[in-house]
Amino acid sequence: MSRPVTLFTGQWADLPFEEVCRLASGWGYDGLEIACSGDHFEVDKALADDEYVPAKRAMLKQYGLEVFAISNHLVGQAVCDDPIDFRHQAILPSRIWGDGEPESVRRRAAAEMADTARAAAKLGVDTVVGFTGSSTWKYVAMFPPVSQAVIDAGYEDFARRWNPILDVFDEVGVRFAHEVHPSEIAYDYWTTRKALDAVGNRPAFGLNWDPSHFIWQDLDPVGFILDFADRIYHVDCKDTKKRFDGRNGRLGSHLAWADPRRGWDFVSTGHGDVPWEESFRALNAIGYRGPISVEWEDAGMDRLRGAEEAVGFIRRHLFDPPAASFDAAFSTGE
Repeated sequence: MSRPVTLFTGQWADLPFEEVCRLASGWGYDGLEIACSGDHFEVDKALADDEYVPAKRAMLKQYGLEVFAISNHLVGQAVCDDPIDFRHQAILPSRIWGDGEPESVRRRAAAEMADTARAAAKLGVDTVVGFTGSSTWKYVAMFPPVSQAVIDAGYEDFARRWNPILDVFDEVGVRFAHEVHPSEIAYDYWTTRKALDAVGNRPAFGLNWDPSHFIWQDLDPVGFILDFADRIYHVDCKDTKKRFDGRNGRLGSHLAWADPRRGWDFVSTGHGDVPWEESFRALNAIGYRGPISVEWEDAGMDRLRGAEEAVGFIRRHLFDPPAASFDAAFSTGE
């Protein structure tokens, strides 16, 4: 199998990095998609301490693991979000939150995302996965009414804040893979098109394909791969199970994860409605050869069970394209 299967460490940030390495190695993962959370990867230390990155690589090597991407979803969220409030304070490092003044938080978050590109290059990886935040998401219900000019201004704000960050990505040879996700600047097909247009379709800005967010929106995750073939920079495997029954709603009804009254829930890979085989065939068709990263999120399943089971599920369903067409054997060679 040419594509490595990795584990995203974001949902494991409460554990020491070495413990996550030990678990992932024991389960048979090839590597990690390392989150900039907990002690897993600290951007400021990576840039300030010349021994920090070699120590991380040595630990990965000790457990037979590689790294192909790092992720900084939490800080990226604060670059464009409006409002900036208590939710961000709960997820941001204190040095990014600072005094909590919204525009100052956004500026510090933007500087940190630029530094994340520098740290990724120092680690030797060429992809940073993350969120962008969005000043337009709060208008998704479109009432009270919002003009198109307000929405357009939100995409201009995104471009104004992210283009200088992407300049640094270009400088150091790293790409940003935005996770298409409700609450972000790009959350479905049309908003992805609009976001790409906003930054002039520059190559530094691509996509992280995570089908779980398409399923509950009734979007086609396979078609998305084919439509954005040249922009799929990274793949996260997470699943979603729908149960729309006339009472359980698409918007979640402010119910907790795993509440049976919800219309949908994130579930461990292989336990939901994602068409995995079709998706892997589409990834083959566009020539994607990057890592396949398992993102475990399932409020109804123990994560030790889910992560171990997921790597086996992916390996059973992931396959390389053939070296030659099946009908080539019918040729006489004349």
